[in-house]
Amino acid sequence: MRRQTATSGINPAGSSRNLRLDPLSLPVSFAANDSRADGGIRQIELHRERVTLHRAVRGMKMTISVRVSEFIGVTLRDTSHGRALVLLHRDPSLAIPLLVTEDAGECAAAWQTWSEVLALPQLADDTREPAPRRRRRNAIRDRRPAFLVRRRCGHSLNPAAIHRGEGEIIARD
Repeated sequence: MRRQTATSGINPAGSSRNLRLDPLSLPVSFAANDSRADGGIRQIELHRERVTLHRAVRGMKMTISVRVSEFIGVTLRDTSHGRALVLLHRDPSLAIPLLVTEDAGECAAAWQTWSEVLALPQLADDTREPAPRRRRRNAIRDRRPAFLVRRRCGHSLNPAAIHRGEGEIIARD
């Protein structure tokens, strides 16, 4: 099995080539843009069963290994460089670009091939507004704070017995 070199990913400044990975020659190792990483680049190793991301954030090096089955699917996105084929994850920082091109035919063929090779569904473009934050509904929300419970005013449940009009009984030795 042939391994692609690290130069197949992000191209040096001035290069006119776009990102183009071959799904039939896995494993693939390449570099991709990452706005949060030091230097703006992360290293990605893509295998049929797993994806490994290597990046440094504020000088702290980290390696993230994710199974391919944990990805949602393969999707197409419109970018400033053309159309991009992306391996989509629930966490947007783990999304992986697979192909960037302006050719719609090439993009459709690669979309089908990547979907079959990784056994993931083809998804429509996911550019939508995030869901609104859910309101908390739990029993603790309506509870009064403890200091107010201690300072509760009102009538006591067992009032003291008061006897009116009776003679006082005192026990004497």
